[in-house]
Amino acid sequence: MLETKWLRQFAAVVREGNITRAAERLHLAQPAVTMTIKKLEQQLGTVLFDRRQGRLQLTAEGERLHQHAERILHALTLAEQDMAALHDLNSGEVCIGIPSMLGSFYFPPLLMAFKHRYPGLSIRVIEAGTQDLLARLCQGRLGLGIVLTSSLPPGLTGLPLLREEMVAVVNGDHPARQQASIAIDDFLGQELAVFRHGFFHREYIDEMARQTGIRPHIGFESNLIPLLKAVVRQGFAITTFLRRVIRDDADLFPVSFAEPYFLDLCLAWPNDRRLSRAEQAFIDFIRTEHHLFTARREDVIT
Repeated sequence: MLETKWLRQFAAVVREGNITRAAERLHLAQPAVTMTIKKLEQQLGTVLFDRRQGRLQLTAEGERLHQHAERILHALTLAEQDMAALHDLNSGEVCIGIPSMLGSFYFPPLLMAFKHRYPGLSIRVIEAGTQDLLARLCQGRLGLGIVLTSSLPPGLTGLPLLREEMVAVVNGDHPARQQASIAIDDFLGQELAVFRHGFFHREYIDEMARQTGIRPHIGFESNLIPLLKAVVRQGFAITTFLRRVIRDDADLFPVSFAEPYFLDLCLAWPNDRRLSRAEQAFIDFIRTEHHLFTARREDVIT
């Protein structure tokens, strides 16, 4: 029988990619964690890790166990939080997956307002691409996440959250700055600075390329928004962001696409799993305080 403590240690090794660091994180001796991994492998009759360039990498079997372990540990955490919050919401945690642009430019007011209302709850934010978040939600490895409404599968419930325009972003010397809009063909024909695959920013560019048959010229690829802005600012490339992202950048300029494109995003959670009281409180808060998002969007329009 697999013990919960084995799964916790296994998950820690996966996160750290190293047994020594995992042991330090868990406040355990390194030989004890090494022995736990060996016991797991003996119990299951399989190898869970490969050693590559000094870092432990999951085997196919290890990946499957990790998926199960994440679900089991998440369920245990929910149970602990729910029991602690039976009488009030002075303890517990809300874990939410948020894409980079939303986490940096849209969500802080909502998170701070939620924390002000429920000071006893802790908030943990997982930053990842929308496709990664969608997979985690569907696999039961994440309770709440922000994903594209258009990608929402039947197994998830979505609460509409935000509708925002994707715009081309250029510097002050770029000819498109003086234009009312830019054609997709013109945009794809220039050197681009983009996010990695799996983020809605990149998915939009990939979809435009597929529809037009134009292969985009990717000059820079990074998930660091300040880096992408710097590349555009220096005139090495152009990019596309949600309009709000460059609102405070006086030297960067948004240009609508000839066929304006709007993203609809929602707060999503799995249908087949019970929400903790803390998670339900967050959903209820978003429903009642949705005007915080609306107000920020109106600021952009005005």
